[in-house]
Amino acid sequence: MKTQGITLLGLGPGDPKLLTREVWSVLQNASEIYLRTCQHPTISGLPEGVQVHSFDHLYENFESFEEVYGEIVTQVLNLGSRPEGVIYAVPGHPFVAESTGPEIYRQAKRAGIPVRVCDGLSFLESVFSALGIDPYPHTALVDALTLVTGHHPPFPPSTPALIAQIYDAYIAAEVKLNLMNLYPDEHPVKLVHASGTDEMVIEEIYLYEIDRSPHIGLTTVLYLPPIGECTSFEGLQEIAAHLRAPEGCPWDRVQTHQSMRPHLMEEAYEVLAAIDAGEPAKIQEELGDLMMVITMLMQIGEEEGDFTSADVIGSISTKLIRRHPHVFEDLQLEGEQAVLQNWEKLKAEERVANGEAESGLLTGVSIALPALTQAQEYQSRAARVGFDWKGIEGVIEKVVEELGEVRNAPDDVSRSQELGDLLFSLVNLSRWYGVDAESALRAANARFQKRFSYIEASARARGRELTTMSVEELDAIWDEAKGKQ
Repeated sequence: MKTQGITLLGLGPGDPKLLTREVWSVLQNASEIYLRTCQHPTISGLPEGVQVHSFDHLYENFESFEEVYGEIVTQVLNLGSRPEGVIYAVPGHPFVAESTGPEIYRQAKRAGIPVRVCDGLSFLESVFSALGIDPYPHTALVDALTLVTGHHPPFPPSTPALIAQIYDAYIAAEVKLNLMNLYPDEHPVKLVHASGTDEMVIEEIYLYEIDRSPHIGLTTVLYLPPIGECTSFEGLQEIAAHLRAPEGCPWDRVQTHQSMRPHLMEEAYEVLAAIDAGEPAKIQEELGDLMMVITMLMQIGEEEGDFTSADVIGSISTKLIRRHPHVFEDLQLEGEQAVLQNWEKLKAEERVANGEAESGLLTGVSIALPALTQAQEYQSRAARVGFDWKGIEGVIEKVVEELGEVRNAPDDVSRSQELGDLLFSLVNLSRWYGVDAESALRAANARFQKRFSYIEASARARGRELTTMSVEELDAIWDEAKGKQ
C-alpha cells in the first residue's frame, strides 16, 4: 500500500476562525492528528471526533528544546512511514518560527517520504495587523531564545525588530539585558500578547519594563522600534558608497587607499588624544571619524574588486574566534600569560598554514608604528615565549647600564646607538610597570606644553621676553606651573 506520508499543518495564530479552508478541510476528514503542543487556543475549535495526540510530554522528559524538537522530528518521520501516514499540526505556519516543520520537511524529502504542506496564518500577520504597521521595507525577525544566548543585538538599530518567543519573565529579562547594550533603557517598545485571539493585549512601555509585564505568556511578542536614522553600520556603508558614486562628492570619488593613508593616521591619533584627555564625547566623535575612514577604505576595496566589507568583517571575526579557543571552545587556560602564549602558538600555526613558516615572531609588527609603540610590542611578543627578565630589578639595572654606556660613548655614532638602547630599556621598564610608553610620553608632552604655555603667558603678563629672562626666573615660573596642575 502506498504511504500517505506526512501532512504539515499550520493552525494559525490562535482564533479557530483564522484557519484556512484547506486546513479546515484536512481536519474535517482526519481521524487523528499529532500536535506539537496543545497549548494553543485553536485546539478548542478542532472538529469533533478527531483523535488528538500531543508531544507536550516530551517537554518534561528532556532538558533542552533542541532535544525535544529532535525527538518530535524522529517520531513524526516514523509515523509518516506508516501506510496511513500522519498529520502533524503546529501553531501558526509550519515554516515560520517553527523548528520542527523545516527539519521534518528536509529529512522526509531525503528519505523519500511524501510531504504535503498546508499553510496557515503565522503570528506575523496578526501582530502586524494589531500594530497597524507594514513590515516593509525592513523589519528584523528575531528569536528571543537565540537572542539571549548572545551579548549584543545581531540586527541594525536603524530598523524595527520583532522578537518572538518571549514566553516568560526570565526570557524577557534576558532579552532586555541584551538589548540595553545598544538601546536606551527608556526606549519605547510594544508587547503584543495573544495576537489573533479575542484576548489580545498590546502594552506600550519602556524597554526596561518588559520583564515586569503581568501578561507575558507563550504568544508574547516584542516590537522594537528603531533608534533612528544614521545609527547602523550598514547605513554608514551606504553613505560612503553614495559619496563615491558618480553623483557623489568630487573629493571622495578620487580617493585611493594610498591617498587615505594620512587621514587614517591622523584620525587614529585624534582618537588617542581624546582617550588621553578622558573626554567621552570627544572619544565618540573621533571614533566616528576613524570609522568613516575605515568604511571609505572598505568601499574603495569593494569598487576595485579586491575585497568586500563582508570579507573584512568575516576575516577578523573568524580570526578572533579561532584565537580564543578558551572562550569559544573547551580549551582550559589559566591566567593572562597562558592566553598570550597560546595566542602566539596559534599565530605561528597560521603562518605555517599560509606558507609563511620562515616568518619570525616579530614580523607582523607594523614598521609604521610609532617607535615607542613598536618597541613595546616587540618586547611584549618576545616575553610571551619566555624571552624576558625574571624580575623588574634586572630591568632597572639594564636602564642604569645603558645610561652609563651613553655617558661613555666615544663618538656621535656610538652615542646615538646607546641612546636608542637606553630608550628601548626605558620602554621595557614601562612595560614591566604596566604603563603604555607611547601614552606616557604623549602625556608628558602635553604637560610640558601646558606648563611652557604658562611660562609664556606669565612672561607676557610681566612685559618680559623669554629670551631676556634668566634660567632661574624661568625655573621659578615652571615650578609655579607645576604647582597649579
